[in-house]
Amino acid sequence: MKLRHARAIAVFGIAVFALTGARGSHGGGCDNSSSGSSSGGSGSHSDNDNDSNATSGGSLPGGGSADKAARDVTIDKCAYDAATKNLTAKITVKNDGALDYDYSVTMKFTGAGATSATAVKTGIAVTAGSSVSTELTTPYPGTGDGSEYTKCEVSRAGRI
Repeated sequence: MKLRHARAIAVFGIAVFALTGARGSHGGGCDNSSSGSSSGGSGSHSDNDNDSNATSGGSLPGGGSADKAARDVTIDKCAYDAATKNLTAKITVKNDGALDYDYSVTMKFTGAGATSATAVKTGIAVTAGSSVSTELTTPYPGTGDGSEYTKCEVSRAGRI
């Protein structure tokens, strides 16, 4: 009985290796080698893993463009605005890319003893090679002077 289980586990392990490990990180039938036809006929393969031809906008599985969008956002100032009773975050979104993008940014306000608060702004249009400053606001959920909110951070950013 034990020998049969050992064989089943060995066969299963080989099958997993064959399906995942034997093909490298690309997971398909093509590899990055230059073998095959280079004239574009049957048998040729174009490997675009360098992401230079990747579709822009939105979020890709694995965090691709969302990570890039978060790096484009700089927090200039976080504060409580007593006049409007809002938590505010002044940010700058810098687009170093070659394409125009609309950004969506979510800010999270936190502090010791503070209930976390979130501000969202979508449709921040930033042309290629430029930057835009904007402000995100959310109503103050407390009853004090806002001093318990000591930190704000970008919790989500995306190119839309």
